[in-house]
Amino acid sequence: MAKYPSLPLSGKLFAGYLIGFMAALIAVVSLSAARAKADPVITQGYNLVGQSLSIGAMVSIKSGTTNQVEAANLSNAKALVGVIIANNNAQVSLSSGSNQVEVATSGVNTVIVTDFNGKIAPGDEIAPSPISGVGMLASDNTEVIGVAQSAFPNSSSKKVTIKTSSGKQTVDMGGIPVVVSVSYYTKQPNKTLVPAALQNLANSIAGKQVKTLPIILGSVIFIVTLIAVVSIVYSMVHSSIISIGRNPMAQSAVYRNVLQLSALVVGIIIVALFAIFMILTRVS
Repeated sequence: MAKYPSLPLSGKLFAGYLIGFMAALIAVVSLSAARAKADPVITQGYNLVGQSLSIGAMVSIKSGTTNQVEAANLSNAKALVGVIIANNNAQVSLSSGSNQVEVATSGVNTVIVTDFNGKIAPGDEIAPSPISGVGMLASDNTEVIGVAQSAFPNSSSKKVTIKTSSGKQTVDMGGIPVVVSVSYYTKQPNKTLVPAALQNLANSIAGKQVKTLPIILGSVIFIVTLIAVVSIVYSMVHSSIISIGRNPMAQSAVYRNVLQLSALVVGIIIVALFAIFMILTRVS
């Protein structure tokens, strides 16, 4: 019978270390998965004010109360507390009555959302929308229900028509999983090539939010105008001093030239400012 060479002691130790490492890695992965699955859904029981709401509706604490909730919207977003879930989905319930709705304050739960404020991507914050009980993409400083775990619109979304201040609007509405954790969302300023002070000045002049390109064009016109005006003024002063030094009797002619060049400078400045104003207000 043929005999296979046995591993040297160092090889056996290496094999043992490798097997031990793989076993530890599998144990860590399994523990992480178990923890992810065991993420508890904590709920609080509240009395619902107003009409009944669907599972997945966002709710806020009713003003002046501590145990009553109502559909969340833009007006009561500061009192946002959670999302309504089915009574048997809670793993940890703090309810004190049998006729209360279960409001999830943590865990992954389905939230009804709309694309009223734009499409939602995984990782986006979900805020109350103008539609009572329905969430939307957070785009401004506000309270948020949590972080979206999938994109929207999706296969569950349906077209609905809503009334807005500008008329009727058709939007998608449906449910997505959200990691519920009520917090305050702060909008991050957009990074642009334009300094904040210059952006604010352009906005003040135009009376609206001005994009980067018009500000850059206006700045170029301003710099070119400034260089031209400085050059004209310098040449005017320099030539006037030389002319008067050579011929003191030519003062009247020099003054006349100064007035003409001054009028030219003022005209250039007026035209440049008008051009800058038109660019900031018209170019989009």
